[in-house]
Amino acid sequence: MRISFLKIALAISLIFNLSVLGAAGYFYYTKNAFWVSPLGIKLRKDKFLFEELSLQPGQIQRMRDKALPFRAEVDRKRQEVIARRNNLFRLMRADTIDNRAIKTALSEISTIQAEIEAMVTAHILEEKATLDKNQQQKFLDLLQKAMSQNRMVCPPAGKN
Repeated sequence: MRISFLKIALAISLIFNLSVLGAAGYFYYTKNAFWVSPLGIKLRKDKFLFEELSLQPGQIQRMRDKALPFRAEVDRKRQEVIARRNNLFRLMRADTIDNRAIKTALSEISTIQAEIEAMVTAHILEEKATLDKNQQQKFLDLLQKAMSQNRMVCPPAGKN
């Protein structure tokens, strides 16, 4: 009787552990399967906004090849913004407030955000140049529609 009870307890424990592992894996996958673009558009990491256009396979590959390093650079800049914001909060938590250091931290954050905006604009123009006139219009319309639907120009850092 004691051994069968232990077998049942072991089976229940095994099922519980597997369900916890499955849930953890699911949440990890869903959290890490998406990327928030600089335009505030949430996309799967393996999908690109321009794939909604009627592009030729060569165009898709060229745009994808440009987009991957761009995403990595934007993510690096976002991490910089997060680090600067953390520093800003550290300064604001101090017993004696250093207004000059706070203004400097704000200026650094603004500078990095302006760099991101410039990078995004340059990237959009670079991608636009690879398209024909009709595709260019559709591309810009798609970006404008996505931006207006999300009502967000710059996503909060760390939400990717």
